[in-house]
Amino acid sequence: MKPITEKQVSVIIPTFNRAWALKAAVDSVLAQDYEAIEIIVIDDGSTDRTQDLLSGYGDKIQVLSQQNRGVSAARNLGIKFSHGKFIALLDSDDAWEPDKISCQIDFFESHPDALICQTEEIWIRKGKRVNPKIKHQKPSGMIFEPSLHLCLVSPSAVMIRKKLFELKGGFNEDFPVCEDYDLWLRIAADHPIYLIDKPCTIKHGGHEDQLSAHHSQDKYRIASIVGLIQSKILSRDQEKMAGKVLEKKCRIYGNGCLKRQRDEEGQYYLGLYQSLFKPLL
Repeated sequence: MKPITEKQVSVIIPTFNRAWALKAAVDSVLAQDYEAIEIIVIDDGSTDRTQDLLSGYGDKIQVLSQQNRGVSAARNLGIKFSHGKFIALLDSDDAWEPDKISCQIDFFESHPDALICQTEEIWIRKGKRVNPKIKHQKPSGMIFEPSLHLCLVSPSAVMIRKKLFELKGGFNEDFPVCEDYDLWLRIAADHPIYLIDKPCTIKHGGHEDQLSAHHSQDKYRIASIVGLIQSKILSRDQEKMAGKVLEKKCRIYGNGCLKRQRDEEGQYYLGLYQSLFKPLL
């Protein structure tokens, strides 16, 4: 391996009990046609054969271990100990085409002011390739408004100049899901997020251990929007956009709680929008 000081790109792979998929993820990084890479795998308290699998890579990768604290804490730990000028995230159930890193490095070299970009994706669901719906099509540039509605940036597809984390902070460790939605909104509020129109990322889904299948995403998207509004970093127009989406999400989630006899929680969310915006109306 090259000396670690020469590494241009730090690849951060958080994992928890995903030995069944992790090898394909790590191997796809080792197969990149760009060499100046350090690979940091964060084992978030796995109890399967993850450690045995990782030990087989020797000094090809760096392994960090922690008690199970969630994907946000795992990513933040990897970023903290990284040495690269660029950070590339890869979920342990996803993989890359061999030219993924070089494609994004070429983009940054031709766009020196860009701080973050992502590639297009190939979607695999339960072993079969599927086409994303129109609502999932990725925009490019100033994408704050469409990103309020749903997450339009994939962690496994992005590359980020490390200094952007210094400007915007890391992933919110209080969020078990939608931690990426939260970070992308903070970034998109005043920075363009560019799209490379080439499918270099292979995104797998439909398996039982996906975090999004076990948590209410709207609950955490609401928390993210509330935090963003309260941070006072938004322009007046952006605040109005965020408020409109917040009102809709609070109404849907609040009514859902009422239907499930969670009356106190439902009433809280139905009144949340008014409590934030009544002084501004």
